Amino acid sequence: MSAVKVEHLVEKLEGLKREMDAGLLRHGEYDQRLARIIGELRDRKLDADRDKIFKTLDDLLARGVITPSVKIHLQARLGLD
Repeated sequence: MSAVKVEHLVEKLEGLKREMDAGLLRHGEYDQRLARIIGELRDRKLDADRDKIFKTLDDLLARGVITPSVKIHLQARLGLD
């Protein structure tokens, strides 16, 4: 199983945001889907160095794709804190 490309992570998180904004997901469903994404990252690893991951998460936060708490959660789960 190959590592997850950072672009794939961005697509998944942007998709979650679109679905939340459209009212297609409840908060519990969002949390479940986010947990699955994080599980995939832990299992397959992220194909990027720490710098790129931090920059990507900062960009996602700045664009409103993720919240500060989701950023902190992702960083912790990926062992980046």
